Amino acid sequence: MTSVKLEANGKTFEYPVLSGSVGPDVIDIRKLYAQTGAFTFDPGFTSTAACESAITYIDGDVGVLLYRGYPIDALAEHSSFMEVAYLLLNGELPTPKEDAQFTHLITRHTMIHEQLAQFYRGFRRDAHPMAIMCGIVGAMAAFYHDSTDIHDPQQRVIASHRLIAKMPTLAAMAYKYSIGQPFIYPDNSLSFSGNFLRMTFGVPAEPYVVDPVIENAMEKLLILQADHEQNASTSTVRLAGSSGANPFACISAGIACLWGPAHGGANEAALNMLRQIGTPDRIPEFIARAKNKDDPFRLMGFGHRVYKNYDPRAKVMQKVADEVLTSLGLTDPIFQVARELEQIALNDPYFIDKKLYPNVDFYSGVVMSAIGFPTSMFTVLFAIARTVGWISQWNEMIGDPEQKIGRPRQLYTGPAQRAFVPLAERV
Repeated sequence: MTSVKLEANGKTFEYPVLSGSVGPDVIDIRKLYAQTGAFTFDPGFTSTAACESAITYIDGDVGVLLYRGYPIDALAEHSSFMEVAYLLLNGELPTPKEDAQFTHLITRHTMIHEQLAQFYRGFRRDAHPMAIMCGIVGAMAAFYHDSTDIHDPQQRVIASHRLIAKMPTLAAMAYKYSIGQPFIYPDNSLSFSGNFLRMTFGVPAEPYVVDPVIENAMEKLLILQADHEQNASTSTVRLAGSSGANPFACISAGIACLWGPAHGGANEAALNMLRQIGTPDRIPEFIARAKNKDDPFRLMGFGHRVYKNYDPRAKVMQKVADEVLTSLGLTDPIFQVARELEQIALNDPYFIDKKLYPNVDFYSGVVMSAIGFPTSMFTVLFAIARTVGWISQWNEMIGDPEQKIGRPRQLYTGPAQRAFVPLAERV
């Protein structure tokens, strides 16, 4: 199939079919409105390709997620977050020399401008960390003027490195502020994940030793959440960037979108569900409720909008969750509920037939809670990881010769043009 034909208003129009390296073909309808005077109607853009990208590929029917062609499970098992960040930004995995250079560049940018630290004191003590992150990241454009010219390739590189490096520092400071503890400066002798853990959980009064099991879990969490094709927040970053906005503003927009409970808040919803169940003996009650179509209760953390098979990220996170819970020796009933609920979902014909497999949000919420993060920080951790994907997608968009400012159209259903009636004459 090289083209499709469309009949409209008694005329026939032909539109080319474009093929990617893998995945479904797309119908090029760029001339549709000019030729027919009609738009397409696609709420949520679920059947619309808004851009061309070479970064991430998803096949939800068979459960495949590729970063630049590499399966996510292979990357999570064998690479570091810095390697994955380099891959997403540059298209290839780094050589040992390139990895060392890139890690050094990111490390050099982990500190923030000292005046930015004063911004935190302007927020209420109980402010949500994501509210703080939206403001702080957007404010970076006021401090790093030498990396806001999107037409300068070198400035785009510097902005990319700064955002990746400073996001963990800003996130840890948001957490520290919320609990009234002093900020901890970065320690560049540590890994990306180890440094974040120390800034989050360390205190000036005593040394902080990074637990290798927790550090490994953190690395995998970041790798698994680094990018996920044209999701809502990534599309937001691209849409903001299409206007020529600076990268700090674009990433701040992505953070705001990610904050939505239907997007980045799914792992928090899954953990809240586990807390609602409470103890393992109550699982049958909630399983019955989930199967009852007249009951509004839904099992959170099962199934996925894109994946109609087992989420490949969930397989990795399942192993991580087991390692963390075993290492920490946690006996909280919440984690017992998670483990038993997982086994039921993997073996119950109802869940298997409906393909309601545990997804990455189910396991990541359990892992982050076990490590010690409050639920308010879950989406912040997501933002740290996804910044790599966002900035990679933003860079790709800036370099795309086909890029135009985003301008979705609409199906208007309001009043047609009508005459204005002066106030005194209205009844």
